[in-house]
Amino acid sequence: MQLRREDAERIALAGGEPARELVLGLLDQLAKLQERVDRLEEQSRRSSRNSSQSPSQDQPKTRAERRAEARKKAKAWAKREGEKRQQGAQPGHEGSGRKLLPEDQMNEIRPHYPDCCRGCGREFSEQEKTPGETFGRHQVAELPPIAVTYTEHRTHHLLCPRCGKHTAGRLPAEVAGSPFGVGVQAAVVTLTARNRISRRDMPELAWELFGLGISSGAVDAICQRAAAALEQPHMALVDKVLCAPVLNVDETGWYTAAEERTLWSASTADAAIFRICEDRHRDRLVELLGKDFKGIVGSDRWWAYDLFDPESRQVCWEHLKRDFFKHSEGLADQKEFGSASLALTKRLFQTWHSFEEHADRTRLISEMAPIQAELRNLLENAGRKSKRTRFHRVFANNLLKLWPALWTFVTVEGVQPTNNAAERALRGPVIYRRLSHGTQSEDGERFIERALSVSVTCRLQARSMFTYIRELLGAHVRGDPLPTLA
Repeated sequence: MQLRREDAERIALAGGEPARELVLGLLDQLAKLQERVDRLEEQSRRSSRNSSQSPSQDQPKTRAERRAEARKKAKAWAKREGEKRQQGAQPGHEGSGRKLLPEDQMNEIRPHYPDCCRGCGREFSEQEKTPGETFGRHQVAELPPIAVTYTEHRTHHLLCPRCGKHTAGRLPAEVAGSPFGVGVQAAVVTLTARNRISRRDMPELAWELFGLGISSGAVDAICQRAAAALEQPHMALVDKVLCAPVLNVDETGWYTAAEERTLWSASTADAAIFRICEDRHRDRLVELLGKDFKGIVGSDRWWAYDLFDPESRQVCWEHLKRDFFKHSEGLADQKEFGSASLALTKRLFQTWHSFEEHADRTRLISEMAPIQAELRNLLENAGRKSKRTRFHRVFANNLLKLWPALWTFVTVEGVQPTNNAAERALRGPVIYRRLSHGTQSEDGERFIERALSVSVTCRLQARSMFTYIRELLGAHVRGDPLPTLA
């Protein structure tokens, strides 16, 4: 029951044990309120820089904040360079202009000659307009008015003079199953999976670009046909990825028919696979990788990954960097801990980038040793039970439990200190989910799993997804061996 003001004043004036209990109760309430304020302030400071929150959820900066950041950057640049920084590209910046294609790739070359001399104004005759040794080059890329060709296939009937039976001709396997050729089907699948064009927008885009009439139902039928053709190559790709010695794994939210699901991803340097599951629990991770996976897993610190021994894990240092930044925004010992950890993280990445240049692993191990020792000492001091460490003690002890998983990249070839490979693989699917709100059926899930696996893998292998899907669909209808991505 809440104590009224007049009752509190009466108890305080009376003194004795009731007054003492009143003061202690008020102090206890004050401590709880302060703790709540601290927690709310910490939540208000949460952003993509100090947590796993996506940048799109950050609070928009005010005009004053943006201008203050711009002035700070300009001052830092002026201090470094000794002069005022101008807008645009800076001196020494290497341009990225469009490169000219060789002449044999030109469909047409059109010469242009001057009509008159720019000095005296004399007009040049037609005989004088001949190619010289030097000339300017300007190339223009253009699309033809309509890129789709229509072919009518006629199945004629022939009458047998011996038995009088009518027999109709058969359509070739490549065109019998659909009114759209494999090129159109490959374009639809590529635009859907890679470029995230919706079922409703695809008919309008096809008509505007190609003069092709197609319904949203036909688009979905093409996607399902592609999913069926991708079943075998996708299984081979999964086998290849799961046999890799090092995997980067991550997960994100998904929706199927408005129900919450989880999209899991496993990536290597040249391949990626996806799987839509019920949730983010440990059992789903086992379903993705299998019970017999013996490789090294790079991931964040989500509890499901505790399934793996720290000796066979690599924890993402970019995630740790955000955690350290969060603690550096705290107070007293927490701030000191976060700032010192951030400084060590900066040294760690500098050492790693140097290793990428010199490729001497013995040198890397030697240069990482003092960083490891300093961080270990920092974590052990932060992990002791004390009122001054109450905000970062659990985090420090958690890192000590995962200690071997922080440094796998130092000694094992092919392991990166971050989980960027898996996060990059999920960027496209996350945008797809935001635009399409997920899938509507299990068939839709199978298409997404297989099409996204092909899309990301083709990008990692520097292959054309459109060309691969076209070859796949053609081989599938002919019954030929299917091209693989493994």
